[in-house]
Amino acid sequence: MFTGCMVALITPFQDGRVDYKTLDELIEFHLESGTDGIVPTGTTGESPTLSHDENKKVVERVVKAVGGKIPVIAGTGSNSTAEAIDMTAFAKKVGADGSLQVCPYYNKPTQEGFYQHFKTIAEEVDIPLVLYNIPGRCGGTGLAPETIERLSEIENIVAVKEATGSLDQASEIASRCDLTILSGDDSLTLPIASVGGKGVISVVANIVPADVKAMTDLILQGDFVSARKWHRKLFALSKSLLSLSTNPIPIKAAMAMLNMASEELRLPMTPLAQSQRETLRRGLTDYGLLS
Repeated sequence: MFTGCMVALITPFQDGRVDYKTLDELIEFHLESGTDGIVPTGTTGESPTLSHDENKKVVERVVKAVGGKIPVIAGTGSNSTAEAIDMTAFAKKVGADGSLQVCPYYNKPTQEGFYQHFKTIAEEVDIPLVLYNIPGRCGGTGLAPETIERLSEIENIVAVKEATGSLDQASEIASRCDLTILSGDDSLTLPIASVGGKGVISVVANIVPADVKAMTDLILQGDFVSARKWHRKLFALSKSLLSLSTNPIPIKAAMAMLNMASEELRLPMTPLAQSQRETLRRGLTDYGLLS
């Protein structure tokens, strides 16, 4: 259902408010670039600092701007099951095609708690769900392959975004169930595809969506030799955007350098340090995005 190049869309801000004009421009950019799906209000979209009202308005705006041309997978997860249900029900009501559900953070559930959380959301809201397994954002606690296997038996749980950085994890999921596996790390899209992955929810696609799509199209065609050329081209830039500082700090700095969006973040996120900024600029120049 959800494969290929899906962008983990930033939320642009201007003077402390969501910049809807730029948001519309970014969506048009992705439609023109052939992006396969848009994922607003996730980690890259700074969902932790969006109010629930803002989250809902952004999702509604994205759905309206996309106009059914490509899938919209709304980030509507929470560490409160009731809040996740509310946000997900709203996303369905306004026409989102799916929901990205992050593992509950801070309260560190048991594996049974994870299972019951996602099962309850799936039963309450009939919309395709993508599990988002990111232990680094959840106190080191993530979904075990056994739990993902159990969840795969629920009809409207259709995919998992794997951001564990572990090929063994992706391999075990692939061996246990038929959920669509999506990379949550740009630098691992091709390696995860080699063990069964079908695409990526991508940060770097905010600036080079056509290149990420070129790679994922080849992956889906089974042409891994040609896909490797794109992987090598994208690798250094992808690593910079995830290793220079906490996401989405570097990607917003990059988009500002490219005059795509404001660099503005919300606390507790802070701007990229000057030394890191110079490294990022070199990376964008080496890639051919800046002269």
